[in-house]
Amino acid sequence: MELGLFSLSLSVKDIALSKSFYETLGFEAMPSCGSIEEKWVIMKNGQTMIGLFEGMFEDNILTFNPSDVRAIEASLKEQGVSIDVPVKGDSGPGHLMVKDPDGNTIMFDQF
Repeated sequence: MELGLFSLSLSVKDIALSKSFYETLGFEAMPSCGSIEEKWVIMKNGQTMIGLFEGMFEDNILTFNPSDVRAIEASLKEQGVSIDVPVKGDSGPGHLMVKDPDGNTIMFDQF
């Protein structure tokens, strides 16, 4: 199963403050990947990526960006994994969400 790129999606209280903090750690906002005004931004430092999201979800989320989210959904269903948020539509961008045994949310987001 090819999971694609990995990032940690962080639920933040103040997007501007959080962006500034992660910039001190060497992260840079990726062009065309959100903004302070949109209340979300994707940042990168080397091969490490994080997403900062204000008011979009309650908990932090492990995020993978596969090239075929529908194949991952089919594989997970075949293995008996419960799907919390199924993929919508038959093609194009989409996302899928599951929880691990400890309740951590994992999102597979194809864009």
